[in-house]
This record gives sequence, structure tokens and C-alpha cells, in this order.
Amino acid sequence: MNERTNIWSAVDWWTVVMFLALALFGWINIYGACYTFEQSSIFSFSNNAGKQFVWICSALVMGGIILLIDEKTYDMFGYWLYGLMILLLIATRFMAHDIKGSMSWISLGPVSLQPAEFAKCITAIAVAKFMGRFDYRLRDWRDLIWPALFVLTPMFIIMVVEKETGSALVFSAFLLTFYRQGMSGLVLLAGVLAAVLFIVVVRFSLLPAAILLTVLFAIVLWRTWKKRTTRTWVIVFYILYLGFSGACNYAFEHVLKPHQRERIEVVLGMRDDPSGVGYNANQARIAIGSGGFFGKGYLQGTQTKLRYVPEQHTDFIFCTVGEEWGFVGTTFVLLLYLAFILRIIWLSERQRDTFARVYGYSVASIFLIHLTINIGMVLGILPVIGIPLPMFSYGGSSLWGFTILLFILLRLDAARNNRLI
Repeated sequence: MNERTNIWSAVDWWTVVMFLALALFGWINIYGACYTFEQSSIFSFSNNAGKQFVWICSALVMGGIILLIDEKTYDMFGYWLYGLMILLLIATRFMAHDIKGSMSWISLGPVSLQPAEFAKCITAIAVAKFMGRFDYRLRDWRDLIWPALFVLTPMFIIMVVEKETGSALVFSAFLLTFYRQGMSGLVLLAGVLAAVLFIVVVRFSLLPAAILLTVLFAIVLWRTWKKRTTRTWVIVFYILYLGFSGACNYAFEHVLKPHQRERIEVVLGMRDDPSGVGYNANQARIAIGSGGFFGKGYLQGTQTKLRYVPEQHTDFIFCTVGEEWGFVGTTFVLLLYLAFILRIIWLSERQRDTFARVYGYSVASIFLIHLTINIGMVLGILPVIGIPLPMFSYGGSSLWGFTILLFILLRLDAARNNRLI
């Protein structure tokens, strides 16, 4: 009993309070998104809010159970869990039903679960276990091969086998974890440059991309001409990026599905289709803008009540916040998320061992990329790819996934003084 008592007193309850605040505020906004004048009680199972309340209660029970599990369990069985997760992701392709082209949902009676939501947590455990080895040091790119494979394997299965692009893109969050552990910032810069090149190629064709690359690398080459090794690498990267530009053009024209190309074209201003593929993002901006400074009031959103915004209780739940709570409400939510993620980073930095610190940064990075993509998607500055807002969007799989992700960190943090330096 003494160990359990110490664990409960050592838990960072501020993080739990912020987690619960986000979940409960999301719950009342789910009710607002689904509300009609004939709507039943917020606790009724006949509406999504009532079901979400059950998910929240079950998530809290799940979090309590995780806090009672010995923290060494995750390090000890990390690879086994990862292997089982990979098998489950592959099996999902054969057990799932086709939902809007995605084969990532398993039906268990009245409940549907998405294994990809739990894969993020288990991947974080596996990466933390590998990078937390006593003899591991991140010195050069060769030390990143295995951690990268841990991330790319589920990412590939989810994107190609299950055809779930949005969930797969979340795994790019681990780049921030690798950067914290010593990966060169040039890798992140290369990623940013790759994204810019993709946009330039799609929006303006290959020639402007080639000119941009030539000018950029000519400047770098001129500044590093006396350093033979650096000069060689600059030339190599120039050739690689020219090839990458051609690959971007081919992928956009021949690999991406028509609806994916159309969404990118809408974001880049190449297509104006407010009643077609751009309908969701257009209605989302209208709903948020109509809220003004203080909002229309709880349950008073007209865009919401008239169902102008599709998926308004899931991926586009932030629209309800903007319309009914206004600029004040959206700012409060974003500041709460900011405080929540900064708190997780603070918890990660105070860990005494590499395993817990790497896992903590993985948690923070996953929450950050979910928040960034979802808000960018709702505001129309990123393509609509179906990413839930953490603890806010309706759905049991995402809430359970985020709960497991967070409470494992809380368990590790509560026992940090018992772990070896």
C-alpha cells in the first residue's frame, strides 16, 4: 500500500487537471455541435455527447489503472508490444470495413476502434526503449537508422495498407524527439525545404523549383567552397533535391488520389470550389468568423445548428468553439493546449533517465502535431486529412489513445526518483 500511496502523491495533478479540462470542454462542445431544440439531455446515449461522456469516464478509469502498473513494465516489454502492434495493424486491413476509402476501423459489436490511434503510443515506447539503451549515443545519421525504422514501419502500414493518410502523417512528430536527442537541425531544415519544394512544384511546375534550388545551393556552395567535404555534400544534396522535385511532380500527378490532389489545389489557391472539395474548409471559416469576439453564446450557433459544417463534432469541433465562444473562447482553448504541451515538455526535462525523457518528448510532439494539423485544417491553411483535436473531438479510439499516451508518462514521472540516472 505504501508504494501505491507514494505514486498517487507523486502524480503531477496539474497535468491531469488540464487533461480533464480539455476533455470536459470538448464534451460540452460536442453537445453544442449536435444540439437541436428537440435534443435530449447531454447525458443521453441517444446523442454523441452522452456517448462521449462514457468514453471520458472509461478513459479516467483506464488512466487510474495505468498509474497502478509498475513503470518498469513499459521498458521491459516495449519490443514485444511493438511487434504485436505491427501484427495488429496488418490484421486490421483484413478485418476492417471500408469507411470513406480507409480500412483502419475494427468493429467490436457496437463499438468501433482504430488501432492506429494506439500505435503512436507503442511506437513511442519502442523508440524510447532503443534510444534509452546504456550504450546508445546519437552521433551521426547511422545511429538514427533503427529509431527511424521503428517509426516508418507503422507509418507505412497505416498509409499504404490501411489507406489512412492522416494518422500516418502524425508519426512525423518523432522528428522533434530525434532533434531533442541530438539529431542535426539540418535534417529538420531539409524537411522544411522538401515541403517548400513540393508546394513550388505543385503550384508553379518544375522549372521555378529548379531555379529556386539552383540559386539557393549556389549561395551555399559559394560560402563553403573552401571546405572540400562540405562542398561535396552541397553538390550531392543539390542533385538529390532536383530528383526529389521530379518525384514530387510524379507523385502529385500519378500517386495521389483525385480527392487528395483536389484538397491540395484548394489550399494552394489553384482551385476555387466552395461547394465541392473546398466546402468543409470554407464552411469552417464562415462558422469561426461568425462568432466574432465573444461568440453567439452556448447552443446558439446557427452554422452549427443548420449542419453547414460536416463532421462538426469530430475533426471540425473547433468550429463550434469559434462560433459559440468567439475569439475569447478559441484563444482560451489554444492557451490551454499551449500550457498543457509546455507542461509535458517540463515533465520530460526533469526525467532522470533517457527512456522516460525520450518517451515524454514523443508525447509532447504527438500532441503538438495533432493540434497544429487540426487547427490548420479547420482554418483552411492545410489540406483536410481527418486529424482529431486531442481530447476535444468525439471518438473513443482517439480519447483512449491520448489517455494511454499521457498517463504512461505520468506513471514514469511519478516514479522518476526510483529510476537510475
